[in-house]
Amino acid sequence: MDSVGTLSPFNSPTVKLDRLFDAPGIEIFAKLDLLQLSGSTKERTAGSLIDSFMKSGQLQSGGMVIESTSGNLGIALSRQCVVRGIKFVAVVDENANKSALDIMRAYGATVDLVVNQPDGNKLAARRQRVAQLLAENPGSVTTNQYGSLHNPAAHFSSTMPEIMEAVDGRLDMLFVATSTTGTILGCQNYVREHGLSTKLIAVDAMGSVLFGGESGNRRLPGLGAGIVPELALQAKPDRVFRIPEIDMVRGCRTLARREGILAGASTGAIVSAMGQLLPEIPQGSRIAFLVHDSGVPYLLSVYNDDWVREQLGEEPDSVEALQREELSAP
Repeated sequence: MDSVGTLSPFNSPTVKLDRLFDAPGIEIFAKLDLLQLSGSTKERTAGSLIDSFMKSGQLQSGGMVIESTSGNLGIALSRQCVVRGIKFVAVVDENANKSALDIMRAYGATVDLVVNQPDGNKLAARRQRVAQLLAENPGSVTTNQYGSLHNPAAHFSSTMPEIMEAVDGRLDMLFVATSTTGTILGCQNYVREHGLSTKLIAVDAMGSVLFGGESGNRRLPGLGAGIVPELALQAKPDRVFRIPEIDMVRGCRTLARREGILAGASTGAIVSAMGQLLPEIPQGSRIAFLVHDSGVPYLLSVYNDDWVREQLGEEPDSVEALQREELSAP
């Protein structure tokens, strides 16, 4: 399938939200990257990474890509590889969504599951397995989403300019979830090169070591990291929020129930961070955030009450939310 016309194949809608928060003096915009063909903003990353290898001649049709992934990049690489006639091996851990793995397999990818890490560091174990598979498969390549400059380049060339065009060039604050930090680094590079005053807010998971965080157990994929990726050394957000997983769940459900947007855990974390920062944001401000991925792969976790109670030991909805629902019930 070839793209037709002059628009970027990655251009997703940016919409204004009026129901998410009671903040009439603040304009809130959402960049709907859950509408990418593979269901997440990683479609941009995967396209940039694969294109760079093919342009350099290091990768050709019939070749093999091996990459460590928590889910979304694996889905995007599976799709990008299949349309180029390339084999793809996704190295995942037990935190990966079962539905995400099923989607990868549906595209024809091989899923290699790493289990029982002695030190509990899932990312480090996945990267070690990638190195082993590269040695076993001469001529194969890894796209190295954690260190390749083609990761942030995708967001410098598409994500940030698309957002700025959608808001007529005026944006006070952008919230971005972080893992490899490629997205926020690409946005940061764009802001600096164009002399913008936009503040970049990094949203990280509690238990992630990014930006000086303390390592801890994390059950939801796609947000945070167990080791500091190479790209993170260049990322300098204006502010960092660390969000507990139960607040990611509640943020996802708030976004779904108030705006009809079914998003993944990282976007739920952003909703939580915005809610915390909202009282400090001046009236008349314009803020935006990335809806990084679809909530469909999270139906059995984030949107499943039993999973939340069993895995997180919390009630899925806050007491305040339950009280509001009771008051509005007929």
